[in-house]
Amino acid sequence: MNELASDLPIVRLRPKADARALRHGFPWVYADELVTDRRTKALAPGTIARLEDAERRPMGVVAVTPASRIIARMLDRDAGAVIDRDWLAARFARALALRERLFDAPFYRLVHAEADGLPGLVIDRFGEAAVLQPNAAWADAMTGEIAAALADVTRCTTIVKNGTGRARALEGLPEETTLLAGSLDGPVPVPMNGATYMADLIGGQKTGLFYDQRPNHAFAARLASGARVLDVFSHVGGFGLAALAAGAASATCVDGSAAALELAEAGAVASGTADRLTTRKGDAFAEMESLAGEGALFDLVVCDPPAFAPNRQALEAGLRAYERVARLAVPLVGPGGYLVLCSCSHAADLAKFRNASARGIGRAGRRAQLLHTGFAGPDHPMLPQLAESGYLKALVFRLAP
Repeated sequence: MNELASDLPIVRLRPKADARALRHGFPWVYADELVTDRRTKALAPGTIARLEDAERRPMGVVAVTPASRIIARMLDRDAGAVIDRDWLAARFARALALRERLFDAPFYRLVHAEADGLPGLVIDRFGEAAVLQPNAAWADAMTGEIAAALADVTRCTTIVKNGTGRARALEGLPEETTLLAGSLDGPVPVPMNGATYMADLIGGQKTGLFYDQRPNHAFAARLASGARVLDVFSHVGGFGLAALAAGAASATCVDGSAAALELAEAGAVASGTADRLTTRKGDAFAEMESLAGEGALFDLVVCDPPAFAPNRQALEAGLRAYERVARLAVPLVGPGGYLVLCSCSHAADLAKFRNASARGIGRAGRRAQLLHTGFAGPDHPMLPQLAESGYLKALVFRLAP
């Protein structure tokens, strides 16, 4: 993968492709924008190539996956760039400099794919351990170089490859999770917002913890002092543990995964708040209905579901699901209480998600004030030219009595 730039194969845009968008920072070339002759189709997934426009002017170095809808991803706008361990290390160093300015402890998303100039690559850091997700074929092929450069720059001694998820399937990549370096004795404790979370780096969901919600956990925790809190789709206790650390009277975490709830309980023990935590395993929709039937009321209800609209084809069904979440959550909020609704679906933009949430609240017979709109933390930067990099939304409502 470290060929000289002059030795790289050349791929070329079609005459009607939007070369201007690429020059202005858009990082992807779609399959219908590239000349896909026999030579291009024969390239191995993840091949590094030089991209030219239709007039044969160089545009940069790209990673090509012929069978993917995103057929090429921009790696470097310098057509002479050499994509090797040194190149990776320079990108990691730039990403690290930002995170070290933002955080006083090494627990954060270190690399946020396209927004950090490493398309299809995600890396989360957990102290001396790191989990990398190579979601594009080029990154998967360079896993060894990525791990070595990562160790060089961060001095992380334990490195895990988490090769799971929808994005890999779209690139034709197999699912696999591998310990690339070091050792793990169990879940890693992660300090965040005054609580301690337990992250399972091998068997957990995604990289083991969702750092993106950190500022939204903190905002919700400001409403939690003395409150009864319900955290639905809680995973390892994201909102619930932060609320307990902020002085909540109690927190109930609801999730479909027994393993995730066990980690939430372990986090509560590590945080010294286990006596105020309750967990309920089951389908979130069914559990909300059951709680309503029991007459349960909470001062703060948070719903942070998985992506119901991961793509445009799923958008309408996803918006109906978000509306249903809001409708089922509202009866659980006591008079003057607060409701936090979240979406990690990039296909459902802020306006659509906000409208679906408002419909659900209205159909449950309540009125609300929208107090705050939250997004992912700054360790998840947005690439302005790529809407997909700004996927997370959190809406904080105060419900009328």
